[in-house]
Amino acid sequence: MIAFRDAVVADADILCELARRTFSDTFGHLYDPGDLAAFLATHTPERWRNELADPAFAIRLAEQDGSAIGYAKLGPPSLPFEPRGASIELRQFYLLAPAQGTGAAQDMMAWVLDTARGRGADNLYLSVFVDNHRARRFYARHGFERIGEYGFMVGNHRDTDDVMRLTL
Repeated sequence: MIAFRDAVVADADILCELARRTFSDTFGHLYDPGDLAAFLATHTPERWRNELADPAFAIRLAEQDGSAIGYAKLGPPSLPFEPRGASIELRQFYLLAPAQGTGAAQDMMAWVLDTARGRGADNLYLSVFVDNHRARRFYARHGFERIGEYGFMVGNHRDTDDVMRLTL
């Protein structure tokens, strides 16, 4: 059974480790170890505590048998583009591999959409790695449309991410 709850400041260490693990598991094989280490070093408990304490952010945690297995993070737009109207950004959306295909992603996306609307957003933005075909299909099924691209840095390595928008 997968349970969901709003993350709190006390979850900073858990989210820091989960963010590092999910990114490494999903993309770590693509990068030079030094670039990956530099990127993962930006995920600190202090940064997580600051975001968890900031009312501009909303973070949902997925747990199974008392262990964190995924999370979704909404926050103010940060991508290098001019957002339209009242906007919010899906900053991160990750599940550990064993939780993928369980329906947990659908439940988390329902929370994302409800929360974005509840915060008065007219538009929801996100970025996704161009070669992450599974995630791109998932977002497209939820109505997100590609509106551009930008360079996502992992250490000194530049990836191309698609910027996507959903009109709420």
